[in-house]
Amino acid sequence: MHFTLPDLLLFIGFFVVVVGLSVWKSRRALGRTEDSAGFFLAGRGLSWPFIGISIVAANISTEQMVGMAGQAAGRVGLAVSAWQLTGSVGIALIALTLLPKFLRAGIYTMPEFLEYRYNAAARAIMALLTVAIYALVMLPAVLYSGGVTLRTLTGLDLTTAVWVIGLIGAVYATLGGLRAIAWADLVQGLALLAGGMLVFALGLHAVGGWGEFTRFNAAKLHMILPADNPDLPWTGIVSGMWIVILYYCGLNQFIVQRNLAARSLRDGQLGMIFAGGLWLLVPFAIVMPGLIARQLYGAELGDKNDAAFPTLIKNLVQPGLRGLICAAIAGAVTSTLASLLNSASTIATMDVYRRLINPAAPQPRLVWLGRVLTVACMAVGCAVAPALDQPRFGGVFQFIQQFQGYIWPGVVAVFLFGILVEMAPGAAGVAGLLAGPVIYGMFQAWAGSLHFLVQVALTFSLVLALMGFITLVWPLKEPRRLPERNDLDMRTSPEVLAAAVAVIAGVALFFAVFW
Repeated sequence: MHFTLPDLLLFIGFFVVVVGLSVWKSRRALGRTEDSAGFFLAGRGLSWPFIGISIVAANISTEQMVGMAGQAAGRVGLAVSAWQLTGSVGIALIALTLLPKFLRAGIYTMPEFLEYRYNAAARAIMALLTVAIYALVMLPAVLYSGGVTLRTLTGLDLTTAVWVIGLIGAVYATLGGLRAIAWADLVQGLALLAGGMLVFALGLHAVGGWGEFTRFNAAKLHMILPADNPDLPWTGIVSGMWIVILYYCGLNQFIVQRNLAARSLRDGQLGMIFAGGLWLLVPFAIVMPGLIARQLYGAELGDKNDAAFPTLIKNLVQPGLRGLICAAIAGAVTSTLASLLNSASTIATMDVYRRLINPAAPQPRLVWLGRVLTVACMAVGCAVAPALDQPRFGGVFQFIQQFQGYIWPGVVAVFLFGILVEMAPGAAGVAGLLAGPVIYGMFQAWAGSLHFLVQVALTFSLVLALMGFITLVWPLKEPRRLPERNDLDMRTSPEVLAAAVAVIAGVALFFAVFW
């Protein structure tokens, strides 16, 4: 892709404004007295618009802009939208059910909740699993996809591009913490959605309008695919996908950290539901552009489906504006990266260092340790990321799906069982966390014909059965009491319920139209 001077100036200027604004706002808010709540949870003062847009910016990265558009251009079509639309329903329901429990407990991290419910061993195991997945899977995948994007735009070699992306994300995650990330996400999230919708509008105009688009893509405009579909069968959507959504939207630290930083239950709930509402734009801003790219430039794409979205930008977006849209895409990478870095350092600091090594550590030391660990996680991710360019990994989308399955089913089973079964002992939580990766690994090794979402659902069921057996044999004598904050109004307001119903209705309407 050829960058003109206006493209380059807008690209650089976008990041100067984003990083400068985010660091300035966060340092101004923190002032001279930093504590761990200020750095890791933005002083528990985020309002719902920040939370909602920040969740969207953290969630949507090149995995979606490249991977989802590429899958739409390939065999999956519109059905790949099920990931975001199911997430819209899931995050709305989680806002009404799980979020009040987590905010009432006043926790910093999700592993911390497991100590209150089970024991310190469960907290330590989940903390180590989460940091390992973030540092060795999620961070390298985001850095690699961002590096590939930057390599395509500028011609840099992959290793250099990865380190450039890593350093940009680490700057405001290290200097300003979660508040800086939230301010950056506010700009980048809006720019990302606006850029995607602009590309969709330009593409729709180029193909001759909505009628011509639907006529050409009629076979791919279906949300439900057959059970024998190798890419996204309906059996996977109704089974394992809900487990993934529950983990991702309700238990995943780099998403949930924004909700834990809410200034009130209302802000946390509305922020999550607002994010679910914005996800309704993803089929139009990301997925349908993939279909349009195949319709317009099928011969140029060939079998390189992941080039669908960049191809639209190259051919349809005018110079100057092209640089701004590319900056928004690159900003999506750094938003996700910064969120992962902040969450990994939060868990390593609060669940490992403060809990297991130095419980009496003063607040300034925790903040500076969080900064050091942010840089350390970034360095590990940058070192691993270039290896994903090898064909044996099968692409970044497959890499993320395959390896995150080791944490999804066990963690979801442990949280749900612990919340619903009050007499579950600590041993049940520990066993569930350890059994999840083992059972899923067995399915990966010996049941490769099953779709990975079905493997996730089966693993989840077996972990629940194991925890049920342990609880039946060694139940607690009395339920463990969770901590409670007294400074929050824990009542769900009518406007929150109305917003949740509106989002769920929007998803239902989309499925009905594109059944």
